[in-house]
Amino acid sequence: SRYDGVRYGNQASSDELNALYEESRAKRFGSEVKMRILMGTYALLAGYYDAYYKRAQQVRTIIRKSFKAALDENDILISPAAPSAAYKIGEKKNDPLAMYAGDIMTVNVNLAGLPALVLPCGFVEGGAVGLQIIGAAFDEDYWQPTIFDFSKIFVSENWAPKI
Repeated sequence: SRYDGVRYGNQASSDELNALYEESRAKRFGSEVKMRILMGTYALLAGYYDAYYKRAQQVRTIIRKSFKAALDENDILISPAAPSAAYKIGEKKNDPLAMYAGDIMTVNVNLAGLPALVLPCGFVEGGAVGLQIIGAAFDEDYWQPTIFDFSKIFVSENWAPKI
């Protein structure tokens, strides 16, 4: 990751460069974001390029090819948005493995560079469950009506969890 925390996102304003970096990086990023930036920076260091970054690029190519093959045979792909229902805010903040596992159903789509949308589709024990609809790149006009049809089925004005 070559993200510097200054050019993108919530920007601080300061006339002094060090103060700008401190405000942008230290105060505006949570611990998870800081960790991911540091891991990306570490993986891009010269000594680790082949071991991490190059291998990650190869895995991403495999993921892209797999999705392309699936979308060559299907108009859209449908999957759960997460491996479980949503958990309560703060419930998993001390469990980074659970936090990463929550992304497992969407990160592969992002790595493949494909458009996707998550629709709410119900609740399990009070936690929201999402349906992910994945389509081919630059083909959104084709599969957008499908999204509209699904949204009519799953989303209503009175849709709220039972707490």
